[in-house]
Amino acid sequence: MINQPAMVQIDRVSKHFADHQVLDQVTLNVDKGQVCIIIGPSGSGKSTLLRCINFLEPYEAGSIELDGEMVGYRNLDDRRLRPRKIIARMRAQTSMVFQQFNLFSHMTAVDNVAVAPEKVKGEPRREARARAQGLLEKVGLADRMHDYPGFLSGGEQQRVAIARALAMQPKVLLLDEITSALDPERVAEVLEVIRTLAGEGMTMLVVTHEMTFAREVASQVVFMDGGRVVEQGGAHIIGQPQTERLATFMAR
Repeated sequence: MINQPAMVQIDRVSKHFADHQVLDQVTLNVDKGQVCIIIGPSGSGKSTLLRCINFLEPYEAGSIELDGEMVGYRNLDDRRLRPRKIIARMRAQTSMVFQQFNLFSHMTAVDNVAVAPEKVKGEPRREARARAQGLLEKVGLADRMHDYPGFLSGGEQQRVAIARALAMQPKVLLLDEITSALDPERVAEVLEVIRTLAGEGMTMLVVTHEMTFAREVASQVVFMDGGRVVEQGGAHIIGQPQTERLATFMAR
């Protein structure tokens, strides 16, 4: 049996902001269909790692590969060899959902979902809108697709943002604390969408503080602190940490 390469391969990636080292030789593999839950205190580098995976943030050392192809640049010579259109193509394979919804306020829900496939990928408008309608039904918003963001709750807006990310048909979905801006009543409806995607085999990297949710869906859990991976393993490490630092974090 031939071993398939990981969908996401992160090898000794480092990243600085001025004199502050945000990522310090982070190494991590995520196989196709896995849900990788990333936890840790604020400022540990979790969100920066997601942004490096789709090259919203360039990294200075190490490498990141998506489905066997490198994301970003290894060095300045490589930058000259990899034009922006190649970077854009790689980025389109990793859709990211942020804490804030970032929807276009002047567009309906269905238009928000359809706009990227239509404008970025050049899909015919009818095809893009048909997929958008199907995705909004998938996230439980069939009856709200013609509403503007201002008339949607926070949870509904975040579900539109998830549908928008899925509309690009990504290989990997990156979710950055997508429930942190929601009131408790709306958190459950968003997490239920992610549970469904996990059950369907979507490859995801999820930064979250929702530990019960993490236990339910995680294929692996990664605990970061100070820009490093301190501990990683199955979902059981949330309740049975092997390092003192993770134990302290969970106790708090």
